[in-house]
Amino acid sequence: MATHLRSDGTLELGGVALESLTRGEEATPAYVYDVDAIRAEGRELIGAFEGQPHLVAYAVKANSAGPVVRALVEAGCGADVVSGAELMLALAAGVSPDKIVYSGVAKSDAELDLAVGSGPEGIGAVQIESAEEVERVAARARAAGRTCRVSLRVNPGVDADDLDTHAYITTGHDEAKFGVPLESIDAAVDAILARPELRLAGLASHVGSQLTSTDAYLVGARVLFDLAKAVRQKASLAFVDTGGGFGIDYGEGCPARPADFIRATRALQRERGLGDLALYCEPGRSMVAAHGVVLAKVLQRKVSSARRWLMIDAGMNDLMRPALYQAFHRVVPLRALSGPTSAWRVVGPVCESSDDFGVHTLPDDAALSHVALLDAGAYGYSMASRYNGRALPAEVFVSGGRVTGRTDRRPMSEWVEDRLAAGR
Repeated sequence: MATHLRSDGTLELGGVALESLTRGEEATPAYVYDVDAIRAEGRELIGAFEGQPHLVAYAVKANSAGPVVRALVEAGCGADVVSGAELMLALAAGVSPDKIVYSGVAKSDAELDLAVGSGPEGIGAVQIESAEEVERVAARARAAGRTCRVSLRVNPGVDADDLDTHAYITTGHDEAKFGVPLESIDAAVDAILARPELRLAGLASHVGSQLTSTDAYLVGARVLFDLAKAVRQKASLAFVDTGGGFGIDYGEGCPARPADFIRATRALQRERGLGDLALYCEPGRSMVAAHGVVLAKVLQRKVSSARRWLMIDAGMNDLMRPALYQAFHRVVPLRALSGPTSAWRVVGPVCESSDDFGVHTLPDDAALSHVALLDAGAYGYSMASRYNGRALPAEVFVSGGRVTGRTDRRPMSEWVEDRLAAGR
């Protein structure tokens, strides 16, 4: 757990007492991130490669905040992007174009033009996710008068039941929209090799997210490596990319660290005779999730004969993961309180039954004024919306034991004006 209690009983993150960030009418809901810890995650993962050619391409979709992306760039990471906007953000945050891979099943022509045209030689690789996409990428490269580096994202056909994760975050099974099916790989490789505007640089795969052991990850890697050995009979490859998906401990344990996944993958890579190729990975959640929290104010309680609800000012529009795929985030007080505790169902103000953060053991004391939702640094703010006319949450960035940046919540009046302006 990235947060811990100080000797005075207050909860802190990155050396800053979280209670001190709750003052003011618009202070919450707010995301708080420990930027130093995020940077350290990047450095630890890079260290697992022990000097082997590699790229840690941070999945920007997990948390696209500028200070977060810049911290991982400082650690030596590149970027995995899935939209033109994320590509522009990565470049603006200092990621070298040749350290960017662009994933996604439905890239627009404008987004492909941006990828092909970035830097002196385009980005590191456009990840092709279907045989049908080959000609589209080739056409944009021809229009730009450039050669585009591409990689094939392979769908390894891993049974979703073998991954032990939620169906919505599995991506490497036969019914997923992601990646080139195994039976289409030969045709896709031949199509790329037939087009002088394209250069096949690598093969990639990604089986799913929130993997808590290396076993499922290696299932996909084995398929990828065996394909790479076959493809090398007709094409020169520079890298193999085993994707991301490294899990974190949301409260139920996660014995494998990101570095463990890399060490196990490197061993398999050498075993398969591919040790000369650079190894790429695309971590997102594991870099940022544990180092971000959501601060929320307790608005009121509601007690019936059989139920206890704790109503907070953070809702599913601020943190969508529980509503989207039943994710669980621990909820804790910002200050230790003595006295009896009870099981409280923590809910937000959004007008949906799915605006529910689950049951948590919390103090009965009316002095409980604020709580923190833990492990919220990934897929939190990046998924936030203004549903119900609610403002986007604030963001606070902590480094060196102090607040180094923040974005404030927007007033409700801005949403009203925006909606009224439509069609004027």
